[in-house]
Amino acid sequence: MATFLFKTEPSEYSFAHLVRDKRCTWTGVSNPAARIALRQVKRGDRILIYHTGDEKAIVAEAKALTNAYADPAQPGLNDRGEVNFPVVDLAPVKLWATPITLAAIKSDARLKDFGLVKQSRLSVMPVSPQQEVVLNALSTGTKHNRIHA
Repeated sequence: MATFLFKTEPSEYSFAHLVRDKRCTWTGVSNPAARIALRQVKRGDRILIYHTGDEKAIVAEAKALTNAYADPAQPGLNDRGEVNFPVVDLAPVKLWATPITLAAIKSDARLKDFGLVKQSRLSVMPVSPQQEVVLNALSTGTKHNRIHA
């Protein structure tokens, strides 16, 4: 099972929206590098939800309900025979009582190579096992509110 970080503007679609909806199809990823990452998502993968804008923090966790698949609104393959515009279905898992802020992430030398630090404009990025250990450590001691969806 892999871990990915998905960024969203909370005024457009927040984790609270996902909780309300119980599931969603994650669409609208246009950056080629972000689409490469999104194509790698598999059913059961852990998804860290990062709110952009004023929050700038990992606020919650979701899970992939499906492997990445072609966006029905934008079907087709790229020149390598891959889905051109991938999407994935998500369900909420838990809201983090204490979000991990971008400032905390940037101040931790162990995360200097994390995509959120190095390629901050990407909306979808993989989280390496080593980065996941650090992020889990940063969130240790926080009370997570598990969502029963």
